[in-house]
Amino acid sequence: MRYKMAYIPATWDMYDLIQGVLQAPWYHIVFEVALIVLIFKIYVSQSFSPDKTVLTDKEKDMLVEEWEPEPLAPQVPDDHPLIKSMEKFCIEGQNGKYIKVNGKSCINMATFNFLGMVGRKEISERAVKALRVYGVGSCGPRGFYGTMDVHLELEDEIAKFMNTEEAILYSYGFATIASAIPAYSKRGDIIFADENVNFSIQKGLVASRSHIKWFRHNDMEHLEALLIEQAKADKKNPKKAKVTRRFIVVEGLYINTGSICPLPKLVELKWKYKVRIFLDECLSFGVMGDTGRGVTEHYGINPDQLDLISGSLENSMASVGGFCAGKKFIIDHQRLSGLGYCFSASQPPMLAAAAIEALHILQERPRLLVDLRENCEKVHEKLSNISAFGVMGDKRSPVKHIYLNEPADDRDFDVTTLELVVEHAMKEGVALTVARSLEQEEHVLMPPSIRLTVNSELTEAEINKVVKVISEAFEAVLNKQTGSSTMSSPMDSVKQEDEMIASR
Repeated sequence: MRYKMAYIPATWDMYDLIQGVLQAPWYHIVFEVALIVLIFKIYVSQSFSPDKTVLTDKEKDMLVEEWEPEPLAPQVPDDHPLIKSMEKFCIEGQNGKYIKVNGKSCINMATFNFLGMVGRKEISERAVKALRVYGVGSCGPRGFYGTMDVHLELEDEIAKFMNTEEAILYSYGFATIASAIPAYSKRGDIIFADENVNFSIQKGLVASRSHIKWFRHNDMEHLEALLIEQAKADKKNPKKAKVTRRFIVVEGLYINTGSICPLPKLVELKWKYKVRIFLDECLSFGVMGDTGRGVTEHYGINPDQLDLISGSLENSMASVGGFCAGKKFIIDHQRLSGLGYCFSASQPPMLAAAAIEALHILQERPRLLVDLRENCEKVHEKLSNISAFGVMGDKRSPVKHIYLNEPADDRDFDVTTLELVVEHAMKEGVALTVARSLEQEEHVLMPPSIRLTVNSELTEAEINKVVKVISEAFEAVLNKQTGSSTMSSPMDSVKQEDEMIASR
């Protein structure tokens, strides 16, 4: 009886198997048979065996002699702009208001030291004191053994200064926003980005692998049109829309144009179309606003209205590294997902201490911001009165771009022209620089320009000298190219101011 009970189910299973095979679609049977044949063929086939040809000693020596190793680094052409600039200009000393170029003292109009923090005695003493306590470097990432008490102190200082819950430090300014963007936005998400954002933001957008929708520079109508278009697409596919995150990424003060982002309108669009805003304040931190808190303070907008604010300590603060500030849960996520935070050695403690001291100076001397703003407006006004070139940038911005009014069809020719202007100005005691970019990798290649920066320490006489030298440099170079003996360059007012200051 037991035998029959055990045998009958087995018979039924075989019967069900045969019936299943007979009832299965023919293409399914063909596919299964082909798959079995393929597996059997792979199993019985011989594995690959390399050619066992034996070489003689002479043949081996010939192969060794013919072998040419590839270079460790690619060959750099002799006419590369950086190579040419290194041959022409040799910088000596600190990067302060004045700088020595080829042994000649020049007014430094190419530095991002907007508040003149470089070389301040208080900052140097604080950095040296920290050096004697911590040594030169931290020797490790923050999550392992690279966190020092001075890092925690600086994060706390920044969070309080920015009126946010927390802040996180990165050891490299470029990696800050480039790490923050892919920490939140992933494949399948959508990012609306200004087409003129800086290169570090562009690298963050690429690393996120998100779908990027570019809107024209500071064009809020174009941005809203893209948001409306996306809202319509979301209604057609609500299931996908439910799991898709949307971000707007902008700069507070654009390094490529010198313009300020229209943050109030961006915040309005954020709430209207349910998107998140990432604001990069690498230039505007320590520059914009009554106390230097950036574009949020400039427009009187609560930082809580934004989802993430990033900034740099490498410009106004005369240190290295960057930071992100925002809600606690936003910052905590970066401590586990921010690549630049997790895998890079932390900021050198001595430079973290220097940044703390610079932040204290900024809070104690708000007059620095007033002087900077006044100098920015003076330089902008005086340069705008000269017809030899155009000036791009907000009048309150310490970064301005000087470009040719009548560019040539050849970009390289325009760059060469601007380089000649820079050389001429350098000989007259004004240090300038041509704005550089990786032409093959930029999303939008800006027209050639001279990037001029303003700092709070410039005097009226120095500003007039800068404007005069730039005007004369353009006049000399363009006249030489065109063969013209005269050129419209209304410098009379500047010369009169120089004479009045000299007479005093």
